[in-house]
Amino acid sequence: MPDETALLIADVFEAAGALRRLGERTASAEGLTQARWQLLSVVSEDPLSVPQAARRLGVSRQNIQRVANDLVSHGLATYESNPDHRSSPLLTLTPRGQESLARVTDRATRLHRTLFATIPDEEIHATRTSLRRLLAALDRDEGAKGKR
Repeated sequence: MPDETALLIADVFEAAGALRRLGERTASAEGLTQARWQLLSVVSEDPLSVPQAARRLGVSRQNIQRVANDLVSHGLATYESNPDHRSSPLLTLTPRGQESLARVTDRATRLHRTLFATIPDEEIHATRTSLRRLLAALDRDEGAKGKR
């Protein structure tokens, strides 16, 4: 009998890779990279500093700094002063960045509707519930390891 947990983990990694590739194609169709799309999205509601955005996305500050600088140089974002931390400006979207984000998000929404058309909402919800429980367990495990 196969180890269902190991198979699930393999499936999650495979799905993550396929979704990353889809994300790159989706972003590319709108003249973005997936990294730029993710950063536009994370600062779309509230301006964030580069370290705050990096923590939210779970990647290095240096990587986000590079992507943020790219967004600014392409006129999609701008740095604004941060009243809480002078040396860590806030990244915020420009109107052009907001339009770019809206276009790529709309494209992704249409793609997702097509991809998930044959999967009932109840199954999607159940899968999300299971993944959220797994993520919570992984977070608890990471916290416990930090205390050891």
